[in-house]
Amino acid sequence: MTLQKKTQLPISTGGGHKSDVRTQFAALCYKVVDGETRVLLVTSRRSGRWIVPKGWPVHQMRPAAAAMKEAYEEAGVEGKVIDFCLGLYSYQKTLEEDEDLPCIAAIFPVKVKKLLKKYPEVGQRKRRWFSLAKAAQKVDEPELSRIIKTFDPQLLPY
Repeated sequence: MTLQKKTQLPISTGGGHKSDVRTQFAALCYKVVDGETRVLLVTSRRSGRWIVPKGWPVHQMRPAAAAMKEAYEEAGVEGKVIDFCLGLYSYQKTLEEDEDLPCIAAIFPVKVKKLLKKYPEVGQRKRRWFSLAKAAQKVDEPELSRIIKTFDPQLLPY
């Protein structure tokens, strides 16, 4: 039996209600150095806490491609995104001081080949490499922490 590689179809970004749970696509940017997996985190623009690059769906773009776009824009990453969802995590996105939006983020692995010095959000965020254990401690979301802590690039399907 031969397994065929399946890819996510492009999505349509239709309407919804303001209070609906929203979906974002995130990138778990990683590299392996001397056998140790390192994860790239960025700071959020508003609070400065450590997060993974993520953003809204892009009309007619596959989720993994949207995650790669965010990795480039927020962290200056050049690399290869793998069309395999590592998992989902939930969080509250703060829009205004008194308004939070419930979000679910689907996270895709991105093998980093190069970090650019110039990229769209270079002056708005910090970026830093962490071990899996340290990165898992730095993020606030428990589900994201578990995904990072248990991430093993050798177990990726391709």
